[in-house]
Amino acid sequence: MGQISVSIVMPCLNEEKNVREALLSSLKAMDRLKLDGEVIVVNDGSRDSTQTIVEELMSQERRIRLINHDSPQGIGASFWEGAIQARRDFVTMIPGDNENDAAEILSYAPLAEQVDIIVPFVQNLEIRSYFRRVVSSIYRLILNVSFGMNLNYTNGTVMYRASLLRQTQLDSKGFFFQAELLVRLIRQGYLYAEVPYFLNVRAQGNTKAISLRSLGAVMSGYLRLAWNVHMRRSAGRADILSLSKDSAAFRRPNLFKSGEDKA
Repeated sequence: MGQISVSIVMPCLNEEKNVREALLSSLKAMDRLKLDGEVIVVNDGSRDSTQTIVEELMSQERRIRLINHDSPQGIGASFWEGAIQARRDFVTMIPGDNENDAAEILSYAPLAEQVDIIVPFVQNLEIRSYFRRVVSSIYRLILNVSFGMNLNYTNGTVMYRASLLRQTQLDSKGFFFQAELLVRLIRQGYLYAEVPYFLNVRAQGNTKAISLRSLGAVMSGYLRLAWNVHMRRSAGRADILSLSKDSAAFRRPNLFKSGEDKA
């Protein structure tokens, strides 16, 4: 395969206090790990100085690109727009809140030789509130039981082979997008590996993941995906010939039976 190249998509909504450090640490991680990469900032309708800060850094660093939304479209929509415009072989998301150290996921880039998706799970859960840990555990249990999965975590900085995303339809615009992508791609037969990673303590601001609006969007996304998977049967095991030709799964066709559907 040669050198691994990665596009980081960085959704931002009013992250003027965090986006500078998130960008600089992402670029430093690429340099330290000797990765060919870019950072695509998706300014999701921020009303603070997020855009100004990013544009200032863009004038100094050619690896930064910027997409602006006039109004908030949601983290899923922001990731998807950045992913579709990505110019590298793999895509991951590092939110602009600086809670995630890009080096944590990028250090696993060599695994991309063997798998199509690298799925991180949080190792230092103790830095999150007890309430959020309980909500995450219930959420994970529901997903795994509903869709025949066995994942430790679905909302992290997942790294995807870009060609997989270009062949996939994403319905969720909010926080459920990551779970939807994982369910669709893993059920199709793409290979994945779970890896541990550590979160940073958020320096400024509050998380937008736990709110009535985001929980409502997650519930809506879950019900829509459950309908598509179990009623429309639209997310089952793919025929080997329909898989992305540059995927690890396609290169190892002996793992699958052509035409098998386990939906």
